[in-house]
Amino acid sequence: MVQRILVIEDEPSIAETTIYALNTDGFETVWASTGQHAIDILKQQPFDLAVLDVGLPDMNGFEVFRQINHLLPVIFLTARSGEIDRIVGLELGADDYIAKPFSPRELCARIRTVLRRLQKQQAQSPEVATPSLAQQNQQHRQNNFFIDDERKCIHYIGVMLELSRTEYRLLKVLCERPGRVFTREELMNQAWEHPDVSLERTVDAHIKLIRAKLRAVNAEADPILTHRGLGYSLKE
Repeated sequence: MVQRILVIEDEPSIAETTIYALNTDGFETVWASTGQHAIDILKQQPFDLAVLDVGLPDMNGFEVFRQINHLLPVIFLTARSGEIDRIVGLELGADDYIAKPFSPRELCARIRTVLRRLQKQQAQSPEVATPSLAQQNQQHRQNNFFIDDERKCIHYIGVMLELSRTEYRLLKVLCERPGRVFTREELMNQAWEHPDVSLERTVDAHIKLIRAKLRAVNAEADPILTHRGLGYSLKE
């Protein structure tokens, strides 16, 4: 099956060069010149990966990433070579990052590397039978969370949470060991694709986002515990 790539880039010359290289390398491509156009396309069509420019005319590429990250892997493109942009992009959960000017051949190679890594992760995931409604309800009664590994989503009190891939991995780590206190370093190593370039405060930022999504479902409960000077755990 031909793999489909969404190219989100506002400069026509760069988009044309990128699309030509990807098509020559065997990918099927679709071009979106604005962030909103890309979001609208993703609501209608499936893609295997997105190449996302940080500098878009209608919205910041990081904001587009937050809205689409739960749908597919993303590689950032940017004209900024500063380390801060690279760190921000990877801390948000991007799969890779490449600065302009770039070699189209290198971009194709990076795309294939990301796709191979994701396919390998999926192949290593054990096959899990879809639980019956009774089994799901039982698990909800026990700890309010149900992890659907096949669909890479988590339900809280029967409501599916809209999580980014990094948020999903982070909450999954906590859910699988309720009561166990994880340090920020442990959470980075288990939930981040690039823990070596992440900062410990990034864990705090993601926990804050997850808590907000849990409160939207149940404002009364706060299932994630903060252990000052140590890390985080999920209430038993």
